[in-house]
Amino acid sequence: MSEAATALSFAPGPVTMETEPVLHLSMQQALNRALDEILADHPKTVIFGEDCGRLGGVFRITDGLQAKHGEERVFDTPLAESAILGMSVGLAMAGFHPIPEVQFDGFAYPAINQIVCQIARMNYRSRGTLPMPITLRVPSFGGIRAPEHHGESLEALFAHVPGLKVVSPSTPHDAYHLLKYAATRPDPVIFMEPKSRYWQKGPVVVSTATPGQAMLDAGMDDGGSLTGARVAREGRHLTLVAWGAMVARCLQVAELAAEDGIDVEVVDLRWLKPIDAEALARSVGKTRRAVVVHEAPLTSGLGAEVAQLITQHCFQTLKAPVERVTGFDVPYPSGDLEDEYIPNIDRILFGIQRVLEYRRG
Repeated sequence: MSEAATALSFAPGPVTMETEPVLHLSMQQALNRALDEILADHPKTVIFGEDCGRLGGVFRITDGLQAKHGEERVFDTPLAESAILGMSVGLAMAGFHPIPEVQFDGFAYPAINQIVCQIARMNYRSRGTLPMPITLRVPSFGGIRAPEHHGESLEALFAHVPGLKVVSPSTPHDAYHLLKYAATRPDPVIFMEPKSRYWQKGPVVVSTATPGQAMLDAGMDDGGSLTGARVAREGRHLTLVAWGAMVARCLQVAELAAEDGIDVEVVDLRWLKPIDAEALARSVGKTRRAVVVHEAPLTSGLGAEVAQLITQHCFQTLKAPVERVTGFDVPYPSGDLEDEYIPNIDRILFGIQRVLEYRRG
């Protein structure tokens, strides 16, 4: 889901590349810019959460927005996630487009009732009379050596719930466009931001173009249907499928594999609900092998759904079973153990090796 448009004072000036302005931004800056533009373009949008107002959020994603747009548009809340999401439901019923923030992914658990029983169902329950245009921002995954409950990987939980859409960008460009697109949707969207990537910089093509072009920039057609995934690296021998922070790691793995003559394609899933099965089929139909990488535990992780979709669409051409390289079936650990938990380069390379060496008995 996605779009584009203004900048706060800290952002670098634009560099024009052909006809589109291009900025070199961190993901934090790209998200901040997107929220600034959403507030400017959509007067019914409100942003709130713990420390989102004057402080600008723990990760400074909302930095400067309250000063620019006012305390009625950007404000702090009590430390009560169930109240934050319950308030979002009431605001959506009143015609607003809330963009609440759960400060860390693990803090979403106290609000599961509001997310699952109200936000995801209200449109169905009301026969379409009460849509829930809520974009829930969730700083997600590990990689920052935080305490317990400050690093989780909840995508399978959210993706399992009918009525929710789930997206996770991996680059500043996608973060900017996907957030702007999400903010125009009538459906609730869980926007999972890879917190370990907040400070990584990259080019962001800002959309001064029409909304239709903005959707094309973000991987959508001008009718708003989702094309979802993107090929982050072309390859011939095997497909790595990942999302969020694991995309960058898979790109590192692909460069190392290339030194041994293995040409790896990397698919950034982006949309975790709905999943772009056609993009998976195109890539794996070409490479005939696949490895899915994610931070969540193996059992019932989203990788199982991805593997099933690949098997369903590519059964006749697969040369090996789909491999999964994931976190372990233990609670997501605190920072001192996360290097052992999160899939590292060696574990992904071993996964590739197992697939490439597979021989039918």
